[in-house]
Amino acid sequence: MTPRPYRAALYARVSTTDQGQDPENQLVPLRQLAERSGWTVVAEYVDFDSGGKADRSGLRRMLEAAARREFDVLLFWALDRLSREGALRTLQILEQLSRYGVAWRSLQEPYLDSAGPLGEAIIALLAALAKQERIRLQERVRAGLDRVRRQGKKLGRPARVVDRRRIAELRARGCSWSEIARALGITPSLARRAFAAWQRAAHHGCPTTPVSGRQPPMPVPAYGRPAENPSSEEVGK
Repeated sequence: MTPRPYRAALYARVSTTDQGQDPENQLVPLRQLAERSGWTVVAEYVDFDSGGKADRSGLRRMLEAAARREFDVLLFWALDRLSREGALRTLQILEQLSRYGVAWRSLQEPYLDSAGPLGEAIIALLAALAKQERIRLQERVRAGLDRVRRQGKKLGRPARVVDRRRIAELRARGCSWSEIARALGITPSLARRAFAAWQRAAHHGCPTTPVSGRQPPMPVPAYGRPAENPSSEEVGK
């Protein structure tokens, strides 16, 4: 039985910064490669934007078609035409194609050929490179966080100042936690935590009866030893 010929898809990308570039400059040699290999071109995908943009319509449609196995092999000009989002993202695209059972070949980098006799070895090497790139990325992130900590900078979202006395007043009037949260523009759980902190501060000698009148909020620790003025509290989101 004669095996079915490969159905080939072509992908080309022209950056918006490449003035006067025509995707045909890439597509014509790719069509010739498919013809020499005895493959039938069933689809062509072209993008005209920067390779740094993650949501390219041509690339997205190509990956969706690959997931549906509408073609067997993807031909592209070079890795920098496939993606410029970094080495990890480029490797992830090739890994994704391999998971779909779609082979791939680079015209300018003939060693990048999962459709050839060394296809399985190339895919295994690709997976190892992607893993190492993920590890390097994690290490760079950790190094950056460590540097920020050494500089004494706080990480995460900024703390929020909450008027605890106002919460106590509204609670004394019979307002629900949801009503208090809407009135102050906070979450019900944050209102509960602030009220509990106000009660702890009052238990340690501060007045237990809310006083009328608005006092300026004062940032104090959310937990631990209460501040002298229990009217406000700095509570993380």
